Amino acid sequence: MMEKNAKIYVAGHRGMVGSAIVRELHRQGYTNIVTRTHAELDLCRQADVEAFFAKEKPEYVFLAAAKVGGIVANQEALADFMYYNMMLEMNVIHAAWKNGCKKLEFLGSSCIYPRMAPQPMKESCLLTSELEKTNEAYALAKISGLKYCEFLNKQYQTDFISVMPTNLYGPNDNYHPTHSHVLPALIRRFHEAKEQGLAEVTCWGDGSPLREFLYVDDLANLCVFLMNHYSGDETVNAGTGKELSIKELTELVAKVVGYTGKINWDTSKPNGTPRKLLDVSKAKSLGWSYMTELEDGIRMAYEDFLNNPMRAER
Repeated sequence: MMEKNAKIYVAGHRGMVGSAIVRELHRQGYTNIVTRTHAELDLCRQADVEAFFAKEKPEYVFLAAAKVGGIVANQEALADFMYYNMMLEMNVIHAAWKNGCKKLEFLGSSCIYPRMAPQPMKESCLLTSELEKTNEAYALAKISGLKYCEFLNKQYQTDFISVMPTNLYGPNDNYHPTHSHVLPALIRRFHEAKEQGLAEVTCWGDGSPLREFLYVDDLANLCVFLMNHYSGDETVNAGTGKELSIKELTELVAKVVGYTGKINWDTSKPNGTPRKLLDVSKAKSLGWSYMTELEDGIRMAYEDFLNNPMRAER
């Protein structure tokens, strides 16, 4: 268990996941939280990361920093996604081990699982067949971080764990028109269509892929829960265990935003993985389950979008 006054470093505290973890830690009474902006500490620079850990000596680390993006961003910058994620996670995990960190939690992504993995996807299906090509670079980097934690545990008896979230959304999301994930992209698209009085909106693919979505504050709650109650080499899936089609999601976002025009589908654009549902029985067996239903979460995400106009331009 983390002591309430333990020194906790949250890497990536300005991002959607990291900021939610900081909120959850404060909510639970943890006060000694260390953060650094990218300008203050570039996690891709090994010497700088080692100097930071040698000076601060955090007892617990949440590694939520990452270079992220949707299908377009991943396809356009495969090398960048692999390099930045590999470098920052290896630097942080290695420096945490060298400086005697009690426990580290690595945040991955459900894209680490094979493209055609049996559904719902259990933690044990990792590396059983090939990955989805559109985000292979990001997935390989995340698998490497997860495995490095596992190998440190085996070789040096560390207590480093990992958690694999499904698609996330919520406060502090990225609403960039081409570099965001599907749900925030839909929020922006329908909001702008409503503002401009557009009669119709065109969405990518055919709407058939099935997806699962977890509200980011629910993930943060699980992250703190696992830091206090879980140790093991295998990752833990973070999700709701529920899925819906992109078409259903699109209609739900349009409803929340208040867009009443026609929705068209551009089938020349990629769908991505046909289905990505996590088996969340492991988290449930540990005593945790999600709290926020999708429509409620989308309403809160849309409220965040409306109240943060600068974020929408990012």
